[in-house]
Amino acid sequence: MQFVDEASIIVEAGNGGNGCLSFRREKYVPKGGPDGGDGGNGGSVYLIGDDALNTLVDFKFQRFYKAENGQGGMGRQMSGKAGEDLHVKVPVGTTVVDVDTLEVIADITEIGQVVLVAEGGRRGLGNIHFKSSTNRAPRRTTPGTEGDRRNLRLEMKVMADVGLLGMPNAGKSTLIRSVSAAKPKVANYPFTTLVPNLGVVKLGMHEHFVMADVPGLIEGASDGAGLGQRFLKHLTRTRLLFHVVDIAPFDESDPVEAAQAIVHELGQFSPALSERPRWLVLNKFDLLPEEEREERAQAIIDALGWEGPVFRISAISNEGTDKLVQAAYRWLTEQRRLENEDEEALAREQEMHRRMEDESVARIEERLGRRRKRPAEEADDDDFDDDDYDVEVEYAP
Repeated sequence: MQFVDEASIIVEAGNGGNGCLSFRREKYVPKGGPDGGDGGNGGSVYLIGDDALNTLVDFKFQRFYKAENGQGGMGRQMSGKAGEDLHVKVPVGTTVVDVDTLEVIADITEIGQVVLVAEGGRRGLGNIHFKSSTNRAPRRTTPGTEGDRRNLRLEMKVMADVGLLGMPNAGKSTLIRSVSAAKPKVANYPFTTLVPNLGVVKLGMHEHFVMADVPGLIEGASDGAGLGQRFLKHLTRTRLLFHVVDIAPFDESDPVEAAQAIVHELGQFSPALSERPRWLVLNKFDLLPEEEREERAQAIIDALGWEGPVFRISAISNEGTDKLVQAAYRWLTEQRRLENEDEEALAREQEMHRRMEDESVARIEERLGRRRKRPAEEADDDDFDDDDYDVEVEYAP
């Protein structure tokens, strides 16, 4: 299945039904009177978080979603049927933005979370409501109002506990393959990973956490170079970052410069994300002679001035990976415990999330603003034009 993490859709709520103009006409009833009923309310459009979805690919081919209109009122004081609401399932981790106002409507982060995105029109009133002692045959009714119509931008961020950060070919995909059941593509060339991959790391019967592998970053990623800006946003949902560094790069580049470039790009993209706990993971130790390993590792640590946790591993041979994931699980468990017991710890985590979301929204607004300035013929409507058939399907419940 194709991984799509951005999509544009149009949602339209149903219109309210019109009120009815009617008078009672019955045999042997000399005095009739108004009996026009009210129309029905239009159906609304809701988005609902669903953990069974992990991509927005369906929204690339079905872009128009419309709820049912309300039925018009009828005689004999019969009201019209209300339009049925439309519930559209989206992946958990989806941010919903109004393209026209750049307003963030909602951030769907929980399974079953329901968000109203287009409210149905109100019903019209029948002429029975306008009867009075001085107006016994009113011919006045009110029409139903139109339902909301909105252009929405959906942006999905994967939900994971640990995110892998690093240069292309640093061994991130190999690491997630070695500690989970995920099977991302692995090859001996850069940019093998083109989309995020999720893997569940299981340590015991009820002990597990989710790890996310995103495409490798290059210098200038925060400004859109490579695939970085598009996929860096996925790391904002994680609690802990593994900064994977290739200790023996095949092109003989400097691991210290590569690590510093990653730190710089992270800070440029999101200052709040750069404050997330980050562990240094020195990978590919198996490529060095045993007598050189510790000396090379210490030189990198000293050059970076690193004071946080450091792990020496070989992802391909599973050397040191058990120690790494065990430590990560203990850290995640302790963080959850602190947030449950300490209100200040919970407040700090919530504030961190708020800052990252504000920065993410600013990025979205900046990107949409640039897109508006392009000529219409140059506007890029999505990221998968080859698969875009520009087919709009109206969905009716």
